[in-house]
Amino acid sequence: MLIRLSLIFTYIFYCIRSCVAPWRYFQLNAPYFNEQRNLFSKLDVDKRIPKQWLLEQFMDLGARDPSAYPVFVKPEWGQNSQGVERVDNLLQLNALRKQRTTRHPFYIIQQAAPEKREFELFMIPNEGDLQQCSILSITETCNRSDDVLPVNGIYNKDSYYQDCVGQLSADQQSKIWGHLKQMGNYRIARYGVRANSLDDLIAGRFHVVEINLYVPMPLLLLTEQISLWQKLRFINKAMKQLVLVTKTIPSTQLSKSVFFKKLRVAQRLKSTNKTI
Repeated sequence: MLIRLSLIFTYIFYCIRSCVAPWRYFQLNAPYFNEQRNLFSKLDVDKRIPKQWLLEQFMDLGARDPSAYPVFVKPEWGQNSQGVERVDNLLQLNALRKQRTTRHPFYIIQQAAPEKREFELFMIPNEGDLQQCSILSITETCNRSDDVLPVNGIYNKDSYYQDCVGQLSADQQSKIWGHLKQMGNYRIARYGVRANSLDDLIAGRFHVVEINLYVPMPLLLLTEQISLWQKLRFINKAMKQLVLVTKTIPSTQLSKSVFFKKLRVAQRLKSTNKTI
C-alpha cells in the first residue's frame, strides 16, 4: 500500500509543479480505450502484436473449444490476474462455463505459452519521441510452488519477483525496447511475456501473455532484493518522466471517461467473482 501511495502522490506532486492536471493520467492511453466495450480490450491489443509473439486467443462464447490444453480463461477487462483460471481439459472448461450467468463479463480463452519463465517489462517512453524509451524495468515473476504453469500475480501468495535489469547491458535493454515499440505507441505500459531465458528475451524469442495499459504498477517495486530507498528513487524518476509524457497529450485528443468506466467494470468483476 505504501508503494502504491508513493506512486500516486509523487505523480500528483510533479503534476502540480508542471501545471498539469493529475486526472490527465487517465488519458495517457485513451486512444486505445474501447468505448463500446468500456475497456482496454485484450482482443484490440492483440491486433498490434506481431504474429511471432502472439498466442492463440479468442472470445469464449461457448461455440469454440481450444485446439490444445492447458489454456487460461480470463475476464476481458481483468487486471492483476483477477478472475484468471487455468484449465487443463474440456471437462474443466465446461464446468467453468456452467458457473457463468448473464451477469458475468465476457471471457477470453488464451493458449498457454510454451516458454518456462515469465517476465514483466514496464516502460515509459521519452516525452520528445514516443519511439524512444526513457524508463524500462525488467522483472522476472517467479513462483515458490511446484506448479509448472501457475496463475501468477499479487493475489498468489507463492508469487515473488526478481529484478533483471542489473544482468543486462544498455545495448541488451535497447534491443528489448526495440521489440516493445513494435506493439503500439503507448505512453505507459506493462508487458507480461514468457521466454526460456533472458538471452531469448533479448533475441525476441518469446510470447506475449498480457499488455496492461491501465494503472500498470511496475513489479520491480515488489522485489525483495531492492531496498526501500532504491524503490523510492525509481518512483521519483518514473513519475517525473510520466508527467513529462502526460504533457505531450495533444489538446486535440478526444477525452474519454476511462476512470469511471473502468471503475464500474472493476466493481462488476469483483461482485461477479463472489458468485462463482
